[in-house]
Amino acid sequence: MRPAVAAAEPTRRTLLRAASFAAALGAPIPFARLLPAGLTPIALAQPADDTARFGKDGLTILSDRPLNMETPPHLLNDRVTPASRFFVRNNGLPPDVSTATDDSWSLTVDGEVDNPTRLSIADLKSQFEPFTLQLQLECGGNGRKFFSPGASGNQWSFGAVGCAAWTGVRLRDVINAAGVKDSAVYTAHYGADTHLSGDQEKDTISRGIPVAKAMEPHNLIAWAMNGKAMPAMNGAPLRLVVPGWPGSCSQKWLTKITLRDRVHDGAKMTGSARPRRAGANSCNGWSTNRAWRRRLKRTLKRSSNI
Repeated sequence: MRPAVAAAEPTRRTLLRAASFAAALGAPIPFARLLPAGLTPIALAQPADDTARFGKDGLTILSDRPLNMETPPHLLNDRVTPASRFFVRNNGLPPDVSTATDDSWSLTVDGEVDNPTRLSIADLKSQFEPFTLQLQLECGGNGRKFFSPGASGNQWSFGAVGCAAWTGVRLRDVINAAGVKDSAVYTAHYGADTHLSGDQEKDTISRGIPVAKAMEPHNLIAWAMNGKAMPAMNGAPLRLVVPGWPGSCSQKWLTKITLRDRVHDGAKMTGSARPRRAGANSCNGWSTNRAWRRRLKRTLKRSSNI
């Protein structure tokens, strides 16, 4: 029989470490006093100022080029998602908008319209009726971490989703003012971010939506979030908010909307994001999506009971 080994007495240092971990998480960590010296739980390994410098609070950085951050599920309990906890999805390098004003930033509407026009944010505010709508945005890759077989790209878990109150003007009002031609079937959206290669001639991302969708009343060209200036990382000073469609259709740093006579074929509009089929028993994109949504509901229920 092996001799009994007495449990090590916790030292003042281990007790202090356990207390600091508990303070950081807002809850005690079981057996924290037994963690080896120098070992830090992965949830606490990310420096606190990594997201704070972007005006975010507690988000998890998935990549830094481009910068992408998701919101841990326990921070998604608010009825209206605070700007500081709204996820960040980038495809390229964000523009410097520190000097942008309502007069200096402009939006061009062209293509299959009778009257191509250019409007400043000040024009949008003065010429169109403003609306504030609470709308949910979700990255089309949310839940990718749980796909089987796996899919390339940022491994989002549950946090690429948020529901904020957006203020702006209706997309349909702006394009109707330019005179949408009968030949127009799709929109094309363009932003001011730079391609990762640095090539100014390459679009980082240019998604679009059918004109029928663009005419729905809940799509906004927004300049404010939760009653305040929108954070730069969430698209300030001007962005699209297109609920019900992948978040990539809600172009950030919006500079141009082109009406097209065909389905838009801009950057990241072609190809497929569905997982590869690996056999009859593999999950397809839809069933995998349902599975991770069930996980999310269970996780949110648990966090709300803490």
